[in-house]
Amino acid sequence: QVQLVESGGGLVQAGGSLRLSCAASGRTFSGYARAWFRQAPGKEREFIAAINWSGDSTTYTDSVKGRFTISRDNAKNTIYLQMNSRKPEDTAVYYCAAANRARVTSRRNEYRYWGQGTQVTVSS
Repeated sequence: QVQLVESGGGLVQAGGSLRLSCAASGRTFSGYARAWFRQAPGKEREFIAAINWSGDSTTYTDSVKGRFTISRDNAKNTIYLQMNSRKPEDTAVYYCAAANRARVTSRRNEYRYWGQGTQVTVSS
């Protein structure tokens, strides 16, 4: 059974930093793109960042560029999201996902596997 499990969420003050992890089990995703999405209350799930299979290509949504960094460790079947300079509008449930393709993509429908999400709250 394939599972993606996020960890590292919690409460952080505005301007602070937090690192999320997403560990996969049940199969290896070393050959596939991975990504982070988030969903704030009352809003659609939105794309944040994606990384290609090898880790040498990334893409970000404009609102997090320069603040968030996505990375991966294929040996651990894990991806990370380093979040710096947090803002209250970053408050959301953060989801990791694994695509069915190797190249980076921001398209939600190209991600086949999803984690259950981890809550991140940024206080002002």
